[in-house]
Amino acid sequence: MPIFEYQCTSCEKEFEMLVRGSSPAPECPDCHSTELHKKLSAFATITGGSSTPSEMPASCQSCGNPGGPGACGFSPNHG
Repeated sequence: MPIFEYQCTSCEKEFEMLVRGSSPAPECPDCHSTELHKKLSAFATITGGSSTPSEMPASCQSCGNPGGPGACGFSPNHG
C-alpha cells in the first residue's frame, strides 16, 4: 500500500496519504479541496539480501537519508 505525498493547490498544505486501489479520490485535510499536486517522493530500498537493521547503512547525519552519508548528494560536512 503506497503512501503518496501531495500539495494542495488551494491552500498550499503538504501532506501524506495512504492510497489503496479502492480509495476515493484524496482531498486536502485542511480545506477539503481535491485540487492536489502529487509530489515526487523518495523511497527506501534494501539490496543485497540484508534486511536486519544492524546490517543496514547508517542514515545521513545531515538530512536523514537512509542510504547513508553522501547518498543525498551532499557531503557529510555540509551545513
